[in-house]
Amino acid sequence: MKNQPLQSNKQTGFTLVEMALVLVVIGLILGAVSIGKDLQRSSEYNKVKQKFVDQWEQAYNQYYMRTGVVVGDSLSTPTFAVNAAGEFTKDNQKTTTVSQFLELNTGGDYSQIDEPPRLCQGQNIDQYTQRRENSTENLHSYFDALGIRMPAGRAEGREDRYVYLDTNGNPQEIQVCFQWNKPNSNSGSGNVMVIAGLTPDLARMLDEMIDGQINAAEGRFREQATTPQVGWSFTNKDSQASTTASTASGFTDEAQVKIVTAHYKMNQ
Repeated sequence: MKNQPLQSNKQTGFTLVEMALVLVVIGLILGAVSIGKDLQRSSEYNKVKQKFVDQWEQAYNQYYMRTGVVVGDSLSTPTFAVNAAGEFTKDNQKTTTVSQFLELNTGGDYSQIDEPPRLCQGQNIDQYTQRRENSTENLHSYFDALGIRMPAGRAEGREDRYVYLDTNGNPQEIQVCFQWNKPNSNSGSGNVMVIAGLTPDLARMLDEMIDGQINAAEGRFREQATTPQVGWSFTNKDSQASTTASTASGFTDEAQVKIVTAHYKMNQ
């Protein structure tokens, strides 16, 4: 009787090559997910510009083409300043309009004028308290009077708002207003669209699309800031609770991202 060969109890496992292939596949999957998120975000940001910001600029330009003056300016004594027909207080002494103040006091020197209030659709969500909206006027009244259709926005009566998701998946709300900045203003002189509620990465992308480069202190698209910097003040690692830039302390993936406000210079 022949002896039976002993069965081998040799253990098998993954080779280094097999493990390397698995790691490569996992890396490709994670990379694809990351790229997919970036593409989705870029698509959403492009939609913000094309479906909201650009359409508000077109409505503003259409108002100018139909009337010969910018929105809120005086038709009889135009100054080419937004909301120039609205009343405001100069040196806490009297209520007047930009047109009246220029005619009576300055001989055309716009640098001596206190800027009139912002022209908004509703309550101003921007935290920049130095400029308040005109409580007696709104964008609806001006555009409706000329039959100009405003962008759809969020809904009827809230055309000045747009909602999108930040990088943590939390909703953020944009609001547009218009205002006139006097000469030598940090965020650009002349008539601007005020865009509040931008996350820093959305602001940077809009800056690059509009000006061709990211520079918060120059070009048509600038940050509203007391002392503008080349870079935008915050990043998407700053939460709404942050008080200074680049303070990721306490920031989690569930936090709502810090927002900034931009001034987009109009052509008229």
